[in-house]
Amino acid sequence: MAKKLKALARTDENLAATIRDSASQIWLAGLGAFAKAQAEGQKVFDTLVAEGQRVQDETRTAADERIAEIKSKGVGAWDKLEKVFEDRVARALHSLNVPTKKDIDTLSKRVAELTSATNKLLDEKAAKKAPAKQA
Repeated sequence: MAKKLKALARTDENLAATIRDSASQIWLAGLGAFAKAQAEGQKVFDTLVAEGQRVQDETRTAADERIAEIKSKGVGAWDKLEKVFEDRVARALHSLNVPTKKDIDTLSKRVAELTSATNKLLDEKAAKKAPAKQA
């Protein structure tokens, strides 16, 4: 029995030593991981900041392109709306016999031509009367 007790004692001592060694290795691995994270932490942080900046720039560019696209569609729609409004107003004015700018410009040109022709005729008539009075 003494042999069995000595064998168990050795096994317990071996078991305790193995557990102590294992705990020591776990502790050292944890310290090593902490030291490594501390040393490379700034590098990882800088890498994450750079990646975040890149993603933000891509997102901003995509958003700006989308806004420009929507603006161009909005301007086109506004131009169409303006044209429809102008056409409807022109039809309403036409139905009320209100002359357009084009009609007024045509009439103004015609009045200028008639004024010129009338002045020419008056000048010719005055020229015919003047020699008759002198004779």
